[in-house]
Amino acid sequence: MTLEEKITRINALYRKSQAEGLTDEERREQKILREEYVANIRANLRGQLNAIDVCNADGTVTNLGEKFGRKLS
Repeated sequence: MTLEEKITRINALYRKSQAEGLTDEERREQKILREEYVANIRANLRGQLNAIDVCNADGTVTNLGEKFGRKLS
């Protein structure tokens, strides 16, 4: 399922919950989809932050991902 399809399904489940309520299975699906969505957003943000370079006063450039980010092994 693509990210867009997940967002569409999350929104459909939300609308249904407001209109008539969700079954237990639908609530579990909604929770899983929301967790996957948040994990995807965090991963994207982490990637963007790890790509930031800062120019220091002495002229050196520090990559924030290398300095503070988690290194992938």
